[in-house]
Amino acid sequence: MVQADNDTIFALSSGTLPAGVAVIRLSGPQAFDAALALAGELSADRKAGLRTIRSRNGLVIDQALVLAFAGPNSFTGEDCVEMHLHGSRAVVSAVHQELETIGLRLAEAGEFSRRAFENGKLDLVEVEGLADLIAAETEMQRRLAVEQGFGGQSALYMSWAERLTRARALIEAELDFADEDDVPGSVSDRVWTEVGDLYFEIEGHIASAKAGEIIRDGYKVVIAGPPNAGKSSLLNALAKRDVAIVTEIAGTTRDLLHVDIDMEGYLVRFFDTAGLRESEDRVEQEGVRRARIAIEQADLVLQLEEIDSDSKHTYDSVKAEVLRIGTKVDMHRTSTGYDLTISSETGDGLEELRSRILLKLKGTWSGSLVPNRQRHLQYLKEASHFIAEALNGQELDLRAESLRAAASSLGRITGRVDVEQLLDVIFSQFCIGK
Repeated sequence: MVQADNDTIFALSSGTLPAGVAVIRLSGPQAFDAALALAGELSADRKAGLRTIRSRNGLVIDQALVLAFAGPNSFTGEDCVEMHLHGSRAVVSAVHQELETIGLRLAEAGEFSRRAFENGKLDLVEVEGLADLIAAETEMQRRLAVEQGFGGQSALYMSWAERLTRARALIEAELDFADEDDVPGSVSDRVWTEVGDLYFEIEGHIASAKAGEIIRDGYKVVIAGPPNAGKSSLLNALAKRDVAIVTEIAGTTRDLLHVDIDMEGYLVRFFDTAGLRESEDRVEQEGVRRARIAIEQADLVLQLEEIDSDSKHTYDSVKAEVLRIGTKVDMHRTSTGYDLTISSETGDGLEELRSRILLKLKGTWSGSLVPNRQRHLQYLKEASHFIAEALNGQELDLRAESLRAAASSLGRITGRVDVEQLLDVIFSQFCIGK
């Protein structure tokens, strides 16, 4: 259902009820009038006031702290009100009913953030970062979301777009005002060296996308190997709880099982897979097929083999790093030929395994700005392609058009693709038209 942009909306903006406090947010042209009807006189802008919330019949619903934020100095850029109520379902339901009676409507999912974007309070990257911050479960996810949601990443993309705009301005100056004495005679050295530097900056940024994916979506570790190699036992030992069924019967694990573990702020997703072997059982065959797909998509494969067993598997076609692990070290005397030996029963080698995984993770992300969504990566690659076209082109006007397309691609990441003020740049730089 398409809603009117001038509707006044409301929603519960705090956590699941019941709770100690429930925050109801209002936004739109009727926000102050609605709050006045429920709470009486409002405190000064951005000042909290303790008010009695009453129904239209004068019945007391609750006492609440009420804050008013006059637009455009609010989250959405509109007049906003927050009511901090006691967090019972009955209180919130009663206030919702009163707001609907006044003529406000319940907000749709993400509608407050959408209004913030439409009113220029947030760009798309900041909106996505805010969503990631709310969903963050680990310290590194929080840090990445803060970099994105508080404007750092947007500032980087905007600075790149501004550099492209300036390069275009210089090119337009040479094309359109070549007879003017105060326009540089050739932009080749001045522009294309800087554009080339920018190209390598963007390419380096694109190359760091995998780090953003790992921090946001988790580091995928697949535990693979033949039946009875100890895969499910290792998963349970790492999770410190019984996630997978463990028996001595080969083929017990038929499907992918996974557990998410926070390892010093990093999200690590461990996957237990079906034992790799030939089987006539159709269910087990499907499990083996899914195991092979998981191995192909892994960031790290733990290749488990019971020490001294005859079952040997190679993973030559796998792109991920493979760590060869000998299991059940407590039951065997020899343990050569492995990267690491472990015992899920006694815990031998598990701490070293965790340390090795953490060492790989800590080298993944330095804390710098990285693209962490496929949408960002798509437009960054487009911008890089257009810049390469400009650098390798011959006709100056076509090269300028490629730079315009590159800046437009960068603008689509933040959602702010405005008409570039090339003439303003030219006039301010070169005093053309004196």
